[in-house]
Amino acid sequence: MPSTTPTRPRALARAGAAALAVTGLSGLTLLAGAPAASAHVRAVPETTAAGGWSVVTLRVPTESDTAASTSLEVSLPTDVPFTSVRVRPLPGWTAVVREGELPEPVDVDGVTLTRAPLTVTWTADGPGTGVGEFEQFQLQVGPLPAAGTRVVLPAVQTYADGEVAAWTEVGAPGAEEPEHPAPEFTTTEATADGHGAHGAAPADAGERTAPVASASVSSDSASTGAPDGVARALAGAGLAAGLGGLALGLRARRRSV
Repeated sequence: MPSTTPTRPRALARAGAAALAVTGLSGLTLLAGAPAASAHVRAVPETTAAGGWSVVTLRVPTESDTAASTSLEVSLPTDVPFTSVRVRPLPGWTAVVREGELPEPVDVDGVTLTRAPLTVTWTADGPGTGVGEFEQFQLQVGPLPAAGTRVVLPAVQTYADGEVAAWTEVGAPGAEEPEHPAPEFTTTEATADGHGAHGAAPADAGERTAPVASASVSSDSASTGAPDGVARALAGAGLAAGLGGLALGLRARRRSV
């Protein structure tokens, strides 16, 4: 007896399965064709208030698949120079702040500057920042320029195999981000007290008439004063022992007399 099972539902089911397969393949094609978001060197300021001091964190990923990142050189602004640049010590890295002549004199808070900190270079003391990792380098800089100023910090990253990544491209305002953008941030209006919540000037800022460049040293020698403290403790212990011996000697002499 011929089958009486309807064929239309089966046909619909097959058509639906085919449609799902095509949709799935299309989705995979779109995902495969979409470029992966690249991690760039970024500048993240603690505050952006004009006239204040800010801690700027440079987030630096290792984009190489085969080599560690071993060096970072950051160029500081010369058209709106900082009068103070300080580096936060980072274990495993040595930082050097280089000061030099400005291309032309610049007036900062009524003082004409001809020299200023120009670059900061971090060099790994050991293996550096490994593949798949990132590091954070911190600067305290100031005073920040007038509100609305783009503070551009071009960076050159060097890898253990000699490869160099130059994060130095500056895009036009509102334009698409370039392939290798320079780290930057834009200053904002100062708050009522003239600084940001964390943008207070260093204690000696009001006493300075010349730029200050301060760099950290390697982590092995960053802790100062410890050997001196140990020496003082040993000297104190020796003095106490000597006085104790003198007292015993005097007591024994009195008994013999």
